[in-house]
Amino acid sequence: MEARLQAPSVRGEGERRPPPFTAVIFGVTGDLTRRKLVPALYHLEREGLLPDRFGVVGVARQELGDEGVRALVEEAAGRAGGTAAERTRLAAFARRFRYLRGDFDDPDTYRRLAAALGGEEDAGGARARLFYLATPPRFYPRILRGLGEADLSREESGAFSRVVVEKPFGRDLATARELNSVAEGVFRESQVFRIDHYLGKETVQNILVFRFANGIFEPVWNRQYIDHVQITVAESLGVEGRASYYDETGALRDMVQNHMLQLVTLIAMEPAVAFDADAVRDEKVKVLRAIRPMTPEAVRRNVVRAQYGPGRVGGEPVPGYRQEPGVSPTSTAETFVALRLFIDNWRWAGVPFYLRTGKRLARRATEIAVQFRRAPHLMFSRTATPELEPNVITMRIQPDEGIVLRLGAKVPGAQVKIRSVDMDFLYETAFASESPEAYERLLLDALVGDSTLFTRRDEVEEAWALVTSILEAWAGEAPARLTEYEAGGWGPPQADALMERDGRRWRQP
Repeated sequence: MEARLQAPSVRGEGERRPPPFTAVIFGVTGDLTRRKLVPALYHLEREGLLPDRFGVVGVARQELGDEGVRALVEEAAGRAGGTAAERTRLAAFARRFRYLRGDFDDPDTYRRLAAALGGEEDAGGARARLFYLATPPRFYPRILRGLGEADLSREESGAFSRVVVEKPFGRDLATARELNSVAEGVFRESQVFRIDHYLGKETVQNILVFRFANGIFEPVWNRQYIDHVQITVAESLGVEGRASYYDETGALRDMVQNHMLQLVTLIAMEPAVAFDADAVRDEKVKVLRAIRPMTPEAVRRNVVRAQYGPGRVGGEPVPGYRQEPGVSPTSTAETFVALRLFIDNWRWAGVPFYLRTGKRLARRATEIAVQFRRAPHLMFSRTATPELEPNVITMRIQPDEGIVLRLGAKVPGAQVKIRSVDMDFLYETAFASESPEAYERLLLDALVGDSTLFTRRDEVEEAWALVTSILEAWAGEAPARLTEYEAGGWGPPQADALMERDGRRWRQP
């Protein structure tokens, strides 16, 4: 059963346009800039969502020059192919970029940047500034301080100065607090945009609309009707050349602290008094504070970690994690983690939240499954119907974004047989236009000053408080070797046992 909606294109309707601005991208030659930031800016410009006057200054350490960065931009935005008009437009977009070579540790870099931005202002160009930290995290404190020393965080004449900081925002609670202190020593909290690209995905944003704009769901969104919640973030890829980063990070820091706990807050939060940044984030922080603390004993009972071993993914043989280039043969970095959380508040008391994420799993899939309690079976106990399956609402974040409601329906025939069927809402069939990429939405929000989909200081620290307690418990155990799971499966058997002892089982996305 499929629910098909007909709707007009929504891309660009009612969008806000930022004022004239200059974006400064630190790490302009990096992978993030090429894969995400440049395409996002180009798509925003092409859709008419950016002002006529804007420019971009790329900062990096390579000898590149203006023409070099423009060539990089044209390649990243997809110059290959296209009509002559499209190529002309792309070339004009690339000319908006300038390059400033500089070492992030050198104070002169920021003085020269200030001079370049001041010269643009004197020439009547954009005055508002958006600084984007697309560098390795070790440079964040120095860049923030450099911007402060060059007086680039100051806002005047109604022009904004904002900074976007990529994850990971710290490695634990102590480093997150330290980085927050550095940021607040230069910028006000309202100027700091801590980005988590998951919050820019359409299905993630739709969680709040689904819950609070439809009167039929919120009354049953509580412990009386919901049995448990599962959140799965599965990747079929391995470390893919990121071994040096991943081996120091692991799945808990890389995925749970930010992406997955953000999903938990959106599923579990109370209705905000208004759909604005502080009201929404106030409710998200309340959820994080209500999560039951993880003592070392609780970690042993409720958290599973493992590494992928050799196996087959998509029919092709793949090596184990410790055989990947750049990974230590004695590495204890987890590539899989599963955990059971409880939110000790009135709405969710006693309802377990099961989270799992891993690399080299059977397939790529991110979904949230809200499973309801089973219906009483007495009415159908004398029919040919086996045990009724529970209702499930599944929110698919990637791929095939959409929402699925599983319910019971009678099978045609003389006997009463009930079978589970799905009612699907699919973005690609319901709307006439493509969903914007997450970075498009988030960049535009940062430019117009909407921080609803960005994380606040207390939100970051509450998430790190939970994750740090798990990290500290693991540090006390110090295993010589982690449990290994076969690549191409769904993780170690201990993750299945985590649910089976509660009489539940993982869904297979």
